[in-house]
Amino acid sequence: MTAAATDRGPAASGGPGPSRVPAPAPRRLAFELPTALEAHEPPEARGLSRDAVRLMVARRGDEVLVHSTFTLLPTFLDPGDLVVVNTSGTLPAAIDAVAVDGTRLVVHLSTRLDDGQWVVEPRRPSGGTTERWNGPLPVGELTLAAGGSLALVEPYGEAGRLWVAAVATPGPLRAWLGTHGRAIRYGYVARQWPLAAYQSVYVTNPGSAEMPSAGRAFTPEILTRLVAKGVGVTPVLLHTGVASLEADELPYPERVVVPEVTAARVAQTRAAGGRVIAIGTTVVRALESAVDAAGRVRRFDGWTDLVVTPERGVRVVDGILTGWHEPEASHLLMLEAVGGEALLRRSYAAAIAEDYLWHEFGDTHLILP
Repeated sequence: MTAAATDRGPAASGGPGPSRVPAPAPRRLAFELPTALEAHEPPEARGLSRDAVRLMVARRGDEVLVHSTFTLLPTFLDPGDLVVVNTSGTLPAAIDAVAVDGTRLVVHLSTRLDDGQWVVEPRRPSGGTTERWNGPLPVGELTLAAGGSLALVEPYGEAGRLWVAAVATPGPLRAWLGTHGRAIRYGYVARQWPLAAYQSVYVTNPGSAEMPSAGRAFTPEILTRLVAKGVGVTPVLLHTGVASLEADELPYPERVVVPEVTAARVAQTRAAGGRVIAIGTTVVRALESAVDAAGRVRRFDGWTDLVVTPERGVRVVDGILTGWHEPEASHLLMLEAVGGEALLRRSYAAAIAEDYLWHEFGDTHLILP
């Protein structure tokens, strides 16, 4: 299945921005994830440096899986390869809200639309974290801290989980979030961590609801070693929405910028026989959304609703560094498009057998051609 990308931002219900939400696609790779393999805290809290997490290297067509650490990433890449990173930073996008009738909610800001409204997910507080809101939502405007307010305008998409909302704060929203917001977390993370724990070292532009976590293990030292080896590093920007998707949902439209310099470096790398390595599923989505009819990456600045599946395949991405994704997650469709079904099943079986850790604070997976 493919969906189009657009640099126009077609009018959405509730204002300009993305309007199309992909229909569900067949799920891939069902498995049972043991609770013990969920990373409950950053590696730094476990006495490790960022880059000391584990790294599994899987090559398409090769039966051998290599178990290593992220500090050795440069040894698995070649001079002339190009690493593409997503420089979007994580917002403190979880905010407390109170309804007119006194009901308390936690609202996750997901995606800012072109007209200034937001796609949001209202959630129910539960045991120090949150859970999906089921049933009718409270009526009326929600009150936020320090004189802020939030009005749910209308549902967004077909799942009934996300809403278009008008958010009003005294002063700029980003400054208000810095004081009254916090990083989104789910039940497998036992306590709240500072926003810095949810940022990659190469962040330039905050805007993601949740951390594009594949690049979290990078350090300035690893980036320096890559460049010294002759591996290029170049940026894209994709602001991620909330990741709390249900099994029947695919990724929603997201805002993407692929700069001219990155498009040119991708073309140069491929022409010279190098490999384009995406750091995370967000980078795959960004680059593949910028491919023209001739198969070349062009400068792109707009919305994409592209869903990369095995049927669609990848056109410019040769490999991917990613985390470990939950059973039946839509991201697994993309990984299968990059690495193939057999490699993916072998990797995930080995990750469970070898006690790799899942989620944003977990271990890493490098898929190469």
